[in-house]
Amino acid sequence: MRVSTRVEYGVVALTDIAMYSKDSKAITASDIAERQHISLKYLEQILMSLKQAGFVRSQKGVGGGYMLSRPAGSILLSDILNALDGTILAETYMTENDEYSLRSLLNNCFWERMNDYLRSFTENLTLAELISKCNGYLDEKWDLYMI
Repeated sequence: MRVSTRVEYGVVALTDIAMYSKDSKAITASDIAERQHISLKYLEQILMSLKQAGFVRSQKGVGGGYMLSRPAGSILLSDILNALDGTILAETYMTENDEYSLRSLLNNCFWERMNDYLRSFTENLTLAELISKCNGYLDEKWDLYMI
């Protein structure tokens, strides 16, 4: 499955903010862009959308940047996906002319089932759980000690 870079970078940005903002420290867009190799201008647009959707809040001035507006455990992945691209988890609808067509049958037997699985998966996965899985994976991969 392929999602837009807007969605991908939005999830990456929220994950980065959640992982690096310890003790309510704000994370700058330039730090996220540098760490994640994302264009700063594009990232700022995405962060504005995330702010409007209520996932992050911004702080101006010295020490300013972005922080989560609520705990990562209360942010569902489905909410993030819907905020950044409302079509990913949307249901597909057929016209009356397509009601008994092969297209309609495939829609019911395959596409809608796949969408249902994706909706269910993302509605039951919080940003905190995603971060925990990422941290677990990083711990496994970085167990090697090199000099």
